[in-house]
Amino acid sequence: MLQPRDSPFAIDNNSGGGFVGDRDKVRLHAMAFESEESSGATCADGENNTFDEDTCLILPDWAIRSGPRKKIYFDPEKVTAAIVTCGGLCPGLNDVVQNIVFTLSDYGVPEDQILGIRYGLRGFYEREDKPITLTRRTVDGIHLKGGTMLGTSRGGANIKEIVRRIDLWGLDMVFVIGGNGGNAAANAIQQEVEAQGVRCVVAGVPKSIDNDILLVDKCFGFDTAVEEAQGALLAAKVEASSGYNGLGIVKLMGRSSGFIAMQASMASGVVDVCLIPEVPFTLDKLKACVAGVLEKKGHCVLCVAEGAGQDILAAGSTATDASGNAILADVGTWLRDEFKKHFKGESDVKYIDPSYIIRSIPTTSNDRIYCKVLGQGAVHGAFAGYTGFTVGLVNTHYVYLPIPTIIQVPRKVNPKGRRWNRLKTAINQPDLV
Repeated sequence: MLQPRDSPFAIDNNSGGGFVGDRDKVRLHAMAFESEESSGATCADGENNTFDEDTCLILPDWAIRSGPRKKIYFDPEKVTAAIVTCGGLCPGLNDVVQNIVFTLSDYGVPEDQILGIRYGLRGFYEREDKPITLTRRTVDGIHLKGGTMLGTSRGGANIKEIVRRIDLWGLDMVFVIGGNGGNAAANAIQQEVEAQGVRCVVAGVPKSIDNDILLVDKCFGFDTAVEEAQGALLAAKVEASSGYNGLGIVKLMGRSSGFIAMQASMASGVVDVCLIPEVPFTLDKLKACVAGVLEKKGHCVLCVAEGAGQDILAAGSTATDASGNAILADVGTWLRDEFKKHFKGESDVKYIDPSYIIRSIPTTSNDRIYCKVLGQGAVHGAFAGYTGFTVGLVNTHYVYLPIPTIIQVPRKVNPKGRRWNRLKTAINQPDLV
Protein backbone atom coordinates (compact mmCIF):
# COMPACT_ATOMS: atom_id res chain seq x y z
CA MET A 1 0.00 0.00 0.00
CA LEU A 2 1.39 3.38 -1.02
CA GLN A 3 1.61 5.91 1.80
CA PRO A 4 1.33 9.70 1.31
CA ARG A 5 4.24 11.93 2.19
CA ASP A 6 5.11 15.57 1.67
CA SER A 7 6.54 16.51 -1.69
CA PRO A 8 10.19 17.60 -1.55
CA PHE A 9 8.97 20.83 -3.17
CA ALA A 10 6.68 21.60 -0.20
CA ILE A 11 9.52 23.24 1.73
CA ASP A 12 9.18 26.41 -0.37
CA ASN A 13 5.62 25.87 -1.65
CA ASN A 14 6.96 24.69 -5.00
CA SER A 15 9.18 27.78 -5.42
CA GLY A 16 6.22 29.93 -4.46
CA GLY A 17 3.97 28.60 -7.23
CA GLY A 18 1.85 26.30 -5.10
CA PHE A 19 0.47 22.89 -6.03
CA VAL A 20 -2.26 21.32 -8.13
CA GLY A 21 -5.20 19.93 -6.17
CA ASP A 22 -6.11 16.27 -6.56
CA ARG A 23 -9.66 17.28 -7.40
CA ASP A 24 -8.70 19.93 -9.95
CA LYS A 25 -10.40 19.05 -13.24
CA VAL A 26 -10.41 20.30 -16.83
CA ARG A 27 -13.60 20.20 -18.89
CA LEU A 28 -13.11 18.25 -22.12
CA HIS A 29 -16.23 19.45 -23.94
CA ALA A 30 -15.53 23.10 -24.66
CA MET A 31 -18.08 23.58 -27.45
CA ALA A 32 -21.87 23.83 -27.21
CA PHE A 33 -23.48 24.08 -30.67
CA GLU A 34 -26.60 26.18 -31.22
CA SER A 35 -28.00 23.60 -33.63
CA GLU A 36 -26.99 20.90 -36.09
CA GLU A 37 -26.74 23.67 -38.70
CA SER A 38 -23.68 25.13 -36.94
CA SER A 39 -20.37 24.55 -38.71
CA GLY A 40 -18.69 21.46 -37.28
CA ALA A 41 -21.87 20.30 -35.51
CA THR A 42 -22.12 17.12 -37.57
CA CYS A 43 -19.67 14.31 -38.26
CA ALA A 44 -18.62 12.83 -41.58
CA ASP A 45 -21.47 10.30 -41.36
CA GLY A 46 -24.03 13.04 -40.73
CA GLU A 47 -24.51 12.22 -37.05
CA ASN A 48 -24.73 15.10 -34.59
CA ASN A 49 -21.35 15.98 -33.13
CA THR A 50 -21.92 16.63 -29.44
CA PHE A 51 -18.60 15.19 -28.30
CA ASP A 52 -15.27 15.48 -30.12
CA GLU A 53 -14.98 17.42 -33.39
CA ASP A 54 -12.63 14.99 -35.06
CA THR A 55 -13.96 11.63 -33.85
CA CYS A 56 -17.54 12.10 -32.67
CA LEU A 57 -16.90 9.53 -29.95
CA ILE A 58 -18.56 9.66 -26.56
CA LEU A 59 -15.82 10.87 -24.24
CA PRO A 60 -15.52 11.74 -20.52
CA ASP A 61 -16.74 15.16 -19.39
CA TRP A 62 -13.62 15.92 -17.36
CA ALA A 63 -9.93 15.11 -17.10
CA ILE A 64 -7.62 15.32 -14.10
CA ARG A 65 -5.37 18.37 -14.12
CA SER A 66 -1.68 17.71 -14.60
CA GLY A 67 0.97 19.13 -12.29
CA PRO A 68 2.86 18.75 -8.99
CA ARG A 69 0.95 17.58 -5.91
CA LYS A 70 1.68 18.58 -2.32
CA LYS A 71 1.40 14.93 -1.27
CA ILE A 72 3.28 12.21 -3.13
CA TYR A 73 3.21 8.43 -2.78
CA PHE A 74 6.80 7.34 -3.40
CA ASP A 75 10.00 7.97 -1.46
CA PRO A 76 12.17 9.58 -4.17
CA GLU A 77 15.40 8.14 -2.75
CA LYS A 78 14.04 4.60 -3.18
CA VAL A 79 12.52 5.04 -6.64
CA THR A 80 13.88 3.19 -9.67
CA ALA A 81 12.48 4.42 -12.97
CA ALA A 82 12.78 3.46 -16.63
CA ILE A 83 12.14 5.44 -19.83
CA VAL A 84 11.43 3.88 -23.24
CA THR A 85 10.73 5.38 -26.69
CA CYS A 86 8.58 3.35 -29.12
CA GLY A 87 7.55 3.45 -32.77
CA GLY A 88 8.57 5.93 -35.45
CA LEU A 89 10.68 8.99 -34.89
CA CYS A 90 9.17 12.35 -34.03
CA PRO A 91 10.78 15.70 -33.21
CA GLY A 92 10.99 16.09 -29.44
CA LEU A 93 11.71 12.55 -28.28
CA ASN A 94 15.04 13.61 -26.82
CA ASP A 95 13.41 16.66 -25.22
CA VAL A 96 10.85 14.51 -23.40
CA VAL A 97 13.49 11.99 -22.26
CA GLN A 98 15.66 14.82 -20.98
CA ASN A 99 12.90 16.46 -18.98
CA ILE A 100 11.70 13.21 -17.44
CA VAL A 101 15.27 12.67 -16.23
CA PHE A 102 15.59 16.25 -14.99
CA THR A 103 12.29 16.11 -13.10
CA LEU A 104 13.02 12.71 -11.53
CA SER A 105 16.35 14.13 -10.39
CA ASP A 106 14.64 17.25 -9.01
CA TYR A 107 12.41 15.02 -6.90
CA GLY A 108 15.50 13.38 -5.49
CA VAL A 109 15.65 10.11 -7.42
CA PRO A 110 19.29 8.92 -7.43
CA GLU A 111 20.76 9.22 -10.90
CA ASP A 112 21.99 5.63 -10.94
CA GLN A 113 18.35 4.55 -10.53
CA ILE A 114 17.08 6.06 -13.79
CA LEU A 115 17.30 3.61 -16.67
CA GLY A 116 17.00 4.17 -20.42
CA ILE A 117 15.58 1.17 -22.30
CA ARG A 118 17.29 0.68 -25.66
CA TYR A 119 15.53 0.32 -29.01
CA GLY A 120 11.93 0.24 -27.87
CA LEU A 121 10.12 -2.28 -25.71
CA ARG A 122 12.33 -5.12 -26.93
CA GLY A 123 15.12 -3.54 -24.89
CA PHE A 124 13.48 -4.82 -21.72
CA TYR A 125 14.41 -8.41 -22.51
CA GLU A 126 16.82 -8.71 -25.46
CA ARG A 127 20.31 -9.38 -24.15
CA GLU A 128 22.25 -7.40 -26.72
CA ASP A 129 20.36 -4.21 -25.86
CA LYS A 130 21.23 -3.56 -22.23
CA PRO A 131 19.56 -0.60 -20.46
CA ILE A 132 21.74 2.44 -19.91
CA THR A 133 21.90 4.75 -16.90
CA LEU A 134 20.48 8.21 -17.51
CA THR A 135 21.92 11.14 -15.57
CA ARG A 136 21.74 14.90 -15.94
CA ARG A 137 25.12 14.74 -17.59
CA THR A 138 24.21 12.03 -20.13
CA VAL A 139 21.07 13.85 -21.25
CA ASP A 140 22.59 17.33 -21.27
CA GLY A 141 22.21 18.83 -24.73
CA ILE A 142 20.31 15.92 -26.30
CA HIS A 143 17.39 18.27 -27.06
CA LEU A 144 19.60 19.88 -29.69
CA LYS A 145 19.55 16.68 -31.76
CA GLY A 146 16.81 14.91 -33.70
CA GLY A 147 15.81 11.30 -33.15
CA THR A 148 16.08 9.52 -29.81
CA MET A 149 19.25 8.81 -27.87
CA LEU A 150 17.63 5.59 -26.62
CA GLY A 151 16.86 4.18 -30.06
CA THR A 152 13.44 2.90 -31.03
CA SER A 153 11.74 0.04 -32.86
CA ARG A 154 8.37 -1.05 -34.16
CA GLY A 155 6.44 -4.25 -33.77
CA GLY A 156 4.86 -6.33 -31.04
CA ALA A 157 6.42 -6.89 -27.64
CA ASN A 158 6.38 -9.72 -25.12
CA ILE A 159 4.31 -8.05 -22.40
CA LYS A 160 4.69 -10.84 -19.86
CA GLU A 161 8.47 -10.78 -20.25
CA ILE A 162 8.50 -6.99 -19.90
CA VAL A 163 6.55 -7.21 -16.65
CA ARG A 164 8.87 -9.97 -15.43
CA ARG A 165 11.81 -7.60 -15.94
CA ILE A 166 9.94 -4.74 -14.26
CA ASP A 167 9.50 -6.97 -11.22
CA LEU A 168 13.05 -8.36 -11.38
CA TRP A 169 14.64 -4.91 -11.63
CA GLY A 170 12.37 -3.46 -8.95
CA LEU A 171 11.06 -0.69 -11.17
CA ASP A 172 8.61 1.69 -9.52
CA MET A 173 7.89 3.83 -12.57
CA VAL A 174 7.93 3.16 -16.31
CA PHE A 175 7.55 6.04 -18.76
CA VAL A 176 6.46 5.02 -22.27
CA ILE A 177 6.86 7.64 -25.02
CA GLY A 178 4.89 6.40 -28.00
CA GLY A 179 1.97 6.79 -30.38
CA ASN A 180 -1.24 4.81 -30.53
CA GLY A 181 0.73 1.55 -30.63
CA GLY A 182 3.11 2.60 -27.86
CA ASN A 183 0.28 3.71 -25.62
CA ALA A 184 -1.60 0.47 -26.35
CA ALA A 185 1.52 -1.39 -25.21
CA ALA A 186 1.69 0.79 -22.10
CA ASN A 187 -1.92 -0.10 -21.37
CA ALA A 188 -1.17 -3.80 -21.79
CA ILE A 189 1.83 -3.48 -19.45
CA GLN A 190 -0.34 -1.70 -16.88
CA GLN A 191 -2.95 -4.47 -17.04
CA GLU A 192 -0.33 -7.20 -16.68
CA VAL A 193 1.41 -5.37 -13.82
CA GLU A 194 -1.92 -5.19 -12.02
CA ALA A 195 -2.74 -8.83 -12.76
CA GLN A 196 0.59 -10.02 -11.38
CA GLY A 197 0.47 -7.75 -8.33
CA VAL A 198 3.64 -5.88 -9.31
CA ARG A 199 3.83 -2.39 -7.79
CA CYS A 200 4.79 -0.13 -10.67
CA VAL A 201 3.31 3.04 -12.15
CA VAL A 202 2.98 3.09 -15.95
CA ALA A 203 2.82 6.57 -17.49
CA GLY A 204 2.55 7.51 -21.16
CA VAL A 205 3.58 10.53 -23.18
CA PRO A 206 1.65 10.58 -26.49
CA LYS A 207 3.82 10.92 -29.59
CA SER A 208 2.59 11.03 -33.18
CA ILE A 209 4.02 12.83 -36.16
CA ASP A 210 0.57 12.48 -37.76
CA ASN A 211 -1.10 14.21 -34.77
CA ASP A 212 -3.59 11.33 -34.61
CA ILE A 213 -3.92 10.87 -30.83
CA LEU A 214 -7.46 11.34 -29.55
CA LEU A 215 -8.41 14.35 -27.46
CA VAL A 216 -5.03 16.10 -27.14
CA ASP A 217 -4.85 19.51 -28.81
CA LYS A 218 -1.69 18.45 -30.62
CA CYS A 219 1.08 15.92 -30.29
CA PHE A 220 4.62 17.09 -29.56
CA GLY A 221 6.71 17.45 -32.71
CA PHE A 222 3.72 18.20 -34.91
CA ASP A 223 4.40 21.93 -35.12
CA THR A 224 8.04 21.20 -35.95
CA ALA A 225 7.03 18.84 -38.77
CA VAL A 226 4.59 21.39 -40.20
CA GLU A 227 7.31 24.05 -40.10
CA GLU A 228 9.84 21.80 -41.82
CA ALA A 229 7.31 20.91 -44.52
CA GLN A 230 7.17 24.58 -45.52
CA GLY A 231 10.49 24.25 -47.32
CA ALA A 232 9.17 21.56 -49.65
CA LEU A 233 5.95 23.47 -50.39
CA LEU A 234 7.77 26.73 -51.07
CA ALA A 235 10.22 24.89 -53.34
CA ALA A 236 7.25 23.43 -55.22
CA LYS A 237 5.87 26.95 -55.63
CA VAL A 238 9.18 28.17 -57.08
CA GLU A 239 9.43 25.19 -59.46
CA ALA A 240 5.81 25.47 -60.58
CA SER A 241 5.80 29.24 -61.07
CA SER A 242 9.08 29.13 -63.00
CA GLY A 243 7.92 26.58 -65.56
CA TYR A 244 5.36 26.61 -68.37
CA ASN A 245 2.04 25.49 -66.87
CA GLY A 246 4.06 24.32 -63.93
CA LEU A 247 2.60 21.79 -61.49
CA GLY A 248 4.44 21.17 -58.22
CA ILE A 249 3.37 18.07 -56.29
CA VAL A 250 4.48 17.58 -52.68
CA LYS A 251 3.80 14.39 -50.70
CA LEU A 252 3.83 14.69 -46.91
CA MET A 253 3.48 12.17 -44.10
CA GLY A 254 -0.01 11.23 -42.91
CA ARG A 255 -1.08 7.60 -43.14
CA SER A 256 -4.69 7.81 -42.02
CA SER A 257 -4.84 11.37 -40.71
CA GLY A 258 -4.19 14.40 -42.87
CA PHE A 259 -3.29 16.97 -40.22
CA ILE A 260 0.25 17.64 -41.48
CA ALA A 261 -0.82 18.19 -45.08
CA MET A 262 -3.79 20.32 -44.00
CA GLN A 263 -1.87 22.53 -41.56
CA ALA A 264 1.22 22.84 -43.77
CA SER A 265 -0.98 23.85 -46.71
CA MET A 266 -2.79 26.43 -44.61
CA ALA A 267 0.45 27.87 -43.23
CA SER A 268 2.34 28.04 -46.52
CA GLY A 269 -0.11 30.20 -48.44
CA VAL A 270 1.06 28.62 -51.72
CA VAL A 271 -1.04 25.44 -51.98
CA ASP A 272 -3.90 25.32 -54.50
CA VAL A 273 -5.11 21.75 -53.90
CA CYS A 274 -4.78 19.59 -50.78
CA LEU A 275 -5.57 15.87 -50.65
CA ILE A 276 -5.93 14.03 -47.34
CA PRO A 277 -6.97 10.46 -46.43
CA GLU A 278 -10.24 11.53 -44.83
CA VAL A 279 -11.61 13.25 -47.95
CA PRO A 280 -12.11 11.11 -51.07
CA PHE A 281 -11.49 12.36 -54.59
CA THR A 282 -11.89 11.12 -58.14
CA LEU A 283 -9.04 11.43 -60.58
CA ASP A 284 -11.20 13.05 -63.24
CA LYS A 285 -12.40 15.83 -60.92
CA LEU A 286 -8.89 16.34 -59.58
CA LYS A 287 -7.52 16.71 -63.11
CA ALA A 288 -10.26 19.19 -63.94
CA CYS A 289 -9.53 21.19 -60.79
CA VAL A 290 -5.78 21.37 -61.48
CA ALA A 291 -6.44 22.29 -65.11
CA GLY A 292 -8.67 25.12 -63.93
CA VAL A 293 -5.97 26.45 -61.61
CA LEU A 294 -3.38 26.27 -64.39
CA GLU A 295 -5.67 28.18 -66.73
CA LYS A 296 -6.28 30.86 -64.12
CA LYS A 297 -2.78 31.24 -62.61
CA GLY A 298 -0.41 29.56 -65.02
CA HIS A 299 0.90 27.25 -62.30
CA CYS A 300 -0.41 25.03 -59.48
CA VAL A 301 0.86 23.53 -56.20
CA LEU A 302 -0.71 20.28 -55.00
CA CYS A 303 -0.06 18.90 -51.51
CA VAL A 304 -0.99 15.29 -50.83
CA ALA A 305 -0.84 13.23 -47.63
CA GLU A 306 0.69 9.80 -48.14
CA GLY A 307 -2.54 8.03 -47.15
CA ALA A 308 -4.77 9.90 -49.60
CA GLY A 309 -6.29 8.05 -52.55
CA GLN A 310 -5.66 4.58 -51.18
CA ASP A 311 -9.25 3.58 -52.02
CA ILE A 312 -8.24 4.04 -55.67
CA LEU A 313 -4.67 2.75 -55.54
CA ALA A 314 -4.77 -0.12 -53.05
CA ALA A 315 -8.39 -1.23 -52.91
CA GLY A 316 -8.61 -4.68 -51.33
CA SER A 317 -4.98 -4.75 -50.14
CA THR A 318 -4.45 -6.23 -46.66
CA ALA A 319 -0.64 -6.02 -46.42
CA THR A 320 0.68 -4.55 -43.15
CA ASP A 321 4.04 -3.58 -41.65
CA ALA A 322 5.59 -4.70 -38.34
CA SER A 323 3.35 -2.35 -36.38
CA GLY A 324 0.19 -3.56 -38.07
CA ASN A 325 -0.15 -0.45 -40.24
CA ALA A 326 -1.42 -0.91 -43.79
CA ILE A 327 1.35 -0.76 -46.39
CA LEU A 328 0.46 2.20 -48.59
CA ALA A 329 0.69 2.51 -52.33
CA ASP A 330 2.75 5.54 -53.43
CA VAL A 331 0.15 8.19 -54.18
CA GLY A 332 2.78 10.84 -54.92
CA THR A 333 4.49 9.13 -57.84
CA TRP A 334 1.12 7.92 -59.09
CA LEU A 335 -0.22 11.47 -59.26
CA ARG A 336 2.99 12.68 -60.93
CA ASP A 337 2.72 10.02 -63.64
CA GLU A 338 -1.03 10.55 -64.12
CA PHE A 339 -0.64 14.29 -64.61
CA LYS A 340 2.28 13.85 -67.00
CA LYS A 341 0.12 11.53 -69.10
CA HIS A 342 -2.88 13.82 -68.85
CA PHE A 343 -1.13 17.00 -69.95
CA LYS A 344 1.01 15.24 -72.60
CA GLY A 345 4.01 17.52 -72.25
CA GLU A 346 1.93 20.70 -71.95
CA SER A 347 2.72 21.02 -68.25
CA ASP A 348 6.05 21.06 -66.43
CA VAL A 349 5.37 18.59 -63.60
CA LYS A 350 7.76 18.51 -60.63
CA TYR A 351 7.50 16.09 -57.70
CA ILE A 352 8.99 16.65 -54.22
CA ASP A 353 8.94 14.11 -51.41
CA PRO A 354 10.63 15.33 -48.18
CA SER A 355 9.74 12.00 -46.60
CA TYR A 356 11.40 11.46 -43.20
CA ILE A 357 13.20 14.82 -43.27
CA ILE A 358 10.27 16.50 -41.52
CA ARG A 359 10.43 14.15 -38.53
CA SER A 360 14.17 13.62 -37.97
CA ILE A 361 15.07 17.14 -36.88
CA PRO A 362 15.34 18.99 -33.55
CA THR A 363 12.24 20.74 -32.25
CA THR A 364 11.20 24.33 -32.80
CA SER A 365 10.92 26.60 -29.76
CA ASN A 366 7.20 26.02 -29.12
CA ASP A 367 7.56 22.24 -29.34
CA ARG A 368 10.60 22.37 -27.07
CA ILE A 369 8.59 24.10 -24.36
CA TYR A 370 5.69 21.67 -24.88
CA CYS A 371 8.02 18.69 -24.44
CA LYS A 372 9.39 20.12 -21.21
CA VAL A 373 5.93 20.45 -19.70
CA LEU A 374 4.89 16.97 -20.86
CA GLY A 375 8.00 15.37 -19.36
CA GLN A 376 7.50 17.20 -16.10
CA GLY A 377 3.80 16.32 -16.02
CA ALA A 378 4.44 12.62 -16.53
CA VAL A 379 6.75 12.53 -13.51
CA HIS A 380 4.38 14.59 -11.34
CA GLY A 381 1.58 12.16 -12.18
CA ALA A 382 3.69 9.14 -11.32
CA PHE A 383 4.70 10.56 -7.94
CA ALA A 384 1.03 11.41 -7.29
CA GLY A 385 0.31 7.68 -7.55
CA TYR A 386 -1.54 7.74 -10.87
CA THR A 387 -0.99 4.87 -13.28
CA GLY A 388 -2.27 3.83 -16.68
CA PHE A 389 -2.44 7.48 -17.73
CA THR A 390 -1.01 9.65 -20.44
CA VAL A 391 -0.28 13.38 -20.21
CA GLY A 392 -1.39 15.88 -22.82
CA LEU A 393 -2.71 19.33 -23.64
CA VAL A 394 -6.52 19.51 -23.88
CA ASN A 395 -8.35 22.79 -24.45
CA THR A 396 -5.07 24.58 -23.64
CA HIS A 397 -4.74 22.88 -20.23
CA TYR A 398 -2.38 20.05 -19.28
CA VAL A 399 -4.25 16.95 -18.11
CA TYR A 400 -3.96 13.26 -17.29
CA LEU A 401 -6.06 11.00 -19.51
CA PRO A 402 -6.76 7.27 -19.08
CA ILE A 403 -4.77 5.46 -21.76
CA PRO A 404 -7.76 3.32 -22.89
CA THR A 405 -9.62 6.54 -23.74
CA ILE A 406 -7.01 7.85 -26.19
CA ILE A 407 -6.28 4.56 -28.00
CA GLN A 408 -9.84 3.74 -29.07
CA VAL A 409 -9.25 4.89 -32.65
CA PRO A 410 -6.81 7.23 -34.42
CA ARG A 411 -7.87 10.86 -34.48
CA LYS A 412 -8.75 12.08 -37.97
CA VAL A 413 -9.66 15.32 -39.69
CA ASN A 414 -13.43 15.81 -39.69
CA PRO A 415 -14.40 16.59 -43.32
CA LYS A 416 -17.37 18.55 -41.94
CA GLY A 417 -15.34 20.31 -39.26
CA ARG A 418 -14.01 23.84 -39.09
CA ARG A 419 -10.36 22.91 -39.61
CA TRP A 420 -10.91 21.42 -43.05
CA ASN A 421 -13.45 24.08 -43.99
CA ARG A 422 -10.98 26.85 -43.17
CA LEU A 423 -8.46 25.42 -45.60
CA LYS A 424 -11.00 24.76 -48.36
CA THR A 425 -12.28 28.31 -48.22
CA ALA A 426 -8.78 29.78 -47.95
CA ILE A 427 -7.62 28.07 -51.17
CA ASN A 428 -11.03 27.89 -52.88
CA GLN A 429 -10.81 24.13 -53.26
CA PRO A 430 -14.00 22.52 -54.64
CA ASP A 431 -15.33 19.09 -53.70
CA LEU A 432 -13.46 16.52 -55.78
CA VAL A 433 -16.02 13.69 -55.82
